[in-house]
Amino acid sequence: MLDNTKKRIIIIGATSSIAEHCARLWVTNKSVDLALVGRNAEKLKKLSMDLKVRSPQSTINEIAINFTQVRDINALVDGLASKGTLDLVLIAHGSLPEQQECQRNLNTCADEMLINGVSPVLVSEAFITYMEKNNTGTLAVIGSVAGDRGRKSNYVYGAAKGLVTRYIQGLQHRLASTKVKVVLIKPGPTETPMTAHLKQQGVKLASVEGVAEDIVKGIEKGKPVIYTPSKWMVIMMVIRHLPRFVFNKMDI
Repeated sequence: MLDNTKKRIIIIGATSSIAEHCARLWVTNKSVDLALVGRNAEKLKKLSMDLKVRSPQSTINEIAINFTQVRDINALVDGLASKGTLDLVLIAHGSLPEQQECQRNLNTCADEMLINGVSPVLVSEAFITYMEKNNTGTLAVIGSVAGDRGRKSNYVYGAAKGLVTRYIQGLQHRLASTKVKVVLIKPGPTETPMTAHLKQQGVKLASVEGVAEDIVKGIEKGKPVIYTPSKWMVIMMVIRHLPRFVFNKMDI
């Protein structure tokens, strides 16, 4: 039976490094009802065991699904919503494609647009239906600073995250008069397994621990947009407003 005294948290893409570290913070010194959702059942089980050691008092469950199938998304959300109020949903799944490969292979391009853009939007829409009906809960979605302006180095990924940005903006407008909170998270380059190649190239990466802490604190404060590290808010404001003739000369 569901313990209604525990905060109910659902993490989609729970095995991503950022999501994993957020989960650790949420279970620290707290008793929560946590659902870990991902594509790899073995990784989910490993994460679940780690969190149970950190928080024996918490209820932790794992669910393995395909994020790209509407039928599976509907079944997942319907099942979770039927068990009680959705206090917090973090949507964190995605991948970091190589731009050149997306240019060479339309199948790769389509797959990356689907998993990084369309899928997070579909999952969000499925959850928000129940949150709006109950007039409660927080939906937090991880986008990226890459979605702020298209750049030649990662414009396929950036386009997918730009889709997420516009969707969340519309969702925030739609729900502005309700008690439902919608949070858009925009991390800069972060040290995770997905960015290992960037580290080898000498790119300066933020610590995943720091990014997770920013996310958890930002959600608690009810921030509508969380840039992490915070310096990226200024950096991307400058990049968004650069004149085209200046921007086109930059190798970024």
